[in-house]
Amino acid sequence: MNASSVWHTPGHADRYRERVYAARERLAAEHKDMSGTQARVLADLLAFNADTEFGRRHGFARIRTMDDFRAAVPLQDYTAHAPLIERTAAGERGLLTADAPEAYFTSSGSTGAHKKVPVTPRFMSTTFMPFYFAAWAPLIEHFPEVLQRPDAVLNLKHDPLTAPPTTADGRPYAGASQVDFGARFGEPLSAEPGTGAPWAVLPVPTDPGDHLERAYLRLRLAVQSDLRCLIGINPAMIAAVPYQLNLWWPRIVKEVRDGTLGGLPHQAPDPRRADRLEQLAEYFGTVRPAHVWPRLRALFCWTTGVASLYLPALRAEFGNDVTVLPAPVAASEGPTGVALDRHASAGSLVASAAVYEFVPADHDLTPGSATLLPHEIEAGRDYHVVFSHVGGFYRYTVGDVVRVVDRVGAVPRVEYAGRGVRSDAAGERLRDAQVVRALHTALGSGGLGLRNVACRVEPDTDDTRRYIFAIAPGSPWHQRETARFTADLDRALAAESAEYRHARGAGRLGRPTVRLLDREAFARDWHTAVDTGIRPTQVKDRLFRQDDALWRRLTGTADG
Repeated sequence: MNASSVWHTPGHADRYRERVYAARERLAAEHKDMSGTQARVLADLLAFNADTEFGRRHGFARIRTMDDFRAAVPLQDYTAHAPLIERTAAGERGLLTADAPEAYFTSSGSTGAHKKVPVTPRFMSTTFMPFYFAAWAPLIEHFPEVLQRPDAVLNLKHDPLTAPPTTADGRPYAGASQVDFGARFGEPLSAEPGTGAPWAVLPVPTDPGDHLERAYLRLRLAVQSDLRCLIGINPAMIAAVPYQLNLWWPRIVKEVRDGTLGGLPHQAPDPRRADRLEQLAEYFGTVRPAHVWPRLRALFCWTTGVASLYLPALRAEFGNDVTVLPAPVAASEGPTGVALDRHASAGSLVASAAVYEFVPADHDLTPGSATLLPHEIEAGRDYHVVFSHVGGFYRYTVGDVVRVVDRVGAVPRVEYAGRGVRSDAAGERLRDAQVVRALHTALGSGGLGLRNVACRVEPDTDDTRRYIFAIAPGSPWHQRETARFTADLDRALAAESAEYRHARGAGRLGRPTVRLLDREAFARDWHTAVDTGIRPTQVKDRLFRQDDALWRRLTGTADG
């Protein structure tokens, strides 16, 4: 039975709710003994994978303590794991894990290169599923209407494939949202809210690679439903919806009137709904999601990083009563934090999912970097995330930086702060999180808002560089406001980063400049990227953009 069918079986919503709440209670109970739970996770992954090639190479059978583990295994990124992953995907077994992968998640890293993430049954049962179910608890507890009808949720990330590509060992190689966990891992309750909607499996033939047309078809169907929630995970997908409604509006209205879908007969014509939609456009001029779905109540996506700059204004597009709930702090390789309540940005560490270590974000990561354990990290500070789990990633530097918000009991709550990469043209060593915080400060000082932002380093003089910020403002900025914002941003960057301050003082960096774009520039750029064949889930907000061609595409300039 596929995900869409599951949601139509009697009693499914009740069973799903029970499973979600049970997962949350399990994770909360594990927090009562964080250190003990972490020790058990380490012992389990060592024992289970001791006889793998990696386990033998690093002496898993001899390791007894966390200090032993640190001494035996260096910090490693995906590149270090890749040779064994590629051999596994080619059909070899017993390399990283004792059980064979049932699938591989595809994921793009900070370079845009695709990864293969082995997904084993043991990983799914011990690491993935508990956090995955618990993540939905705040949504369905506080907005129960999302489970009352299969078509109450537009799940933008759900994009199933009937015939996903496979690796050489015959396993599916697809995005996490494209793998049927019920069929592949025996988890029928794993079907998310929105996966039983009429648009979950498109009822007309489409090219699987034509992501924009598939997005159009789902939106065309959804305008005839009473939506209560949108799920995006990647907030850029949700940010695209207001733009898409207006871009495709005439086509949507015509197809509703005619009863067609993608030009093909689909259902009875609905001239009454089409007339209502036309009236919305005539009355408001610009159609907003709040006009189409006036009873929408929740958005579910990442709420930090660059998105934290534009989500307040974006939320208003969907309605003043809409709540934005944070998606988990996680990567395809494994989870870090999950919100067990309605905190706006942070989630608690998933104690039983992985062994967690942290490195202060201002330090460069090396194989021998000293690490901190969960009880040693401090609120208000940023850290590189390192995790190890039974699925075959060991002391893995996932590339994300998190900020510790607070603690609930002994367990840190963390929020995603940005990628771990730095922009370093003149010794300034700026991280995503520092620039985002500086932008918040500069925007707040002038009462300004934006729809999105990106930046790059350009030559200033023969001996200096400067940062240029491309900004799509929420409303027009006057010249005087822009000048003040630029000065405030320069000061805020200096306050965030001593290295930036020193580079400015030494004359290696000039003052930043601002290039104002039109309000839809980032939405158009997102659509253009998706139109090249990249899955929408992978087209994410990127603050630092040094690629000349991509910068020109965003800004509409003839030169960098």
